[in-house]
Amino acid sequence: MTEKLVIATRGSALALWQANHVKARLEAIAPDRSVELLVIKTSGDQIQDVPLSQVGGKGLFVKEIEQALLEGKADLAVHSMKDVPPDLADGLSIAAVSARETPWDALCARSPVTIDTLPHGATVGTSSMRRQCQLLARRPDLEIAMLRGNVPTRIAKLDAGAFDAIVLAAAGLHRLGLGDRITQILPLEISIPAVAQGVLAIETRDGDAIVRKLVVAALHDAHVAASVTAERAFLARMGGSCTTPLAAHALDRDDGGMRLVGMVGLPDGTKILHAELGGARDQAQLMGQKLAEDLIGQGAEAILAATR
Repeated sequence: MTEKLVIATRGSALALWQANHVKARLEAIAPDRSVELLVIKTSGDQIQDVPLSQVGGKGLFVKEIEQALLEGKADLAVHSMKDVPPDLADGLSIAAVSARETPWDALCARSPVTIDTLPHGATVGTSSMRRQCQLLARRPDLEIAMLRGNVPTRIAKLDAGAFDAIVLAAAGLHRLGLGDRITQILPLEISIPAVAQGVLAIETRDGDAIVRKLVVAALHDAHVAASVTAERAFLARMGGSCTTPLAAHALDRDDGGMRLVGMVGLPDGTKILHAELGGARDQAQLMGQKLAEDLIGQGAEAILAATR
């Protein structure tokens, strides 16, 4: 008899794309198994009228899905890795991470503008303290307005004239076939991406060795895993949350090593600390911790305290 695998996922267009992508990869390597989706409406999906920083942060997109895993209603969960908090529920862990889609932030507007050519005082929509901080550091005159909702909803709000521009993850736009809405990919010097942006995370129960083996075979990318390890080690050491504008991103070096860059700042962009270091990919965890220590040495703790 065909064995069934159940994937827990949120119900947004992007989440369903991601879950179906994983479903197809599993079906390709395990054709004897049927794969089904279990759509779960998380607290983060239900609360749309206030900033995430005021209602518990990105973990609100994970909690109910983790509960489905713990109760045996699902065998695996698919997340945007950037939404996964550093600490997972007891008994669960990340079994695999995907190849990385374009990691950068993207400006979307109704006309071909850039961050630097937006009109003075333009209104830019984002729900991210990290993006707000870096945008205001570049353009202190901008008006930053809260933008919640799934990707199509955010685009619709832009088209309706609620904003002059919005900032989204380029990865989600590409996955949904909306890459033509991007008017500028924001380079690293303007906006360091969120930790693990562009990466999918597959979460399973710790003791479910068969499922873990299947998801590793289906899509695990060890190279990306090292990058994510460094970035998440930075996040964990900084004690970051949605109330704190911070970011880290790992890049490849020509010698096979890793370059890790990070930032922490005040939401109004008036103070930002940056740090950078290089090292071997097998030292990813230590690199992330060292990058955080560098920023702490520059005075990051005062910024963290002010934003909590």
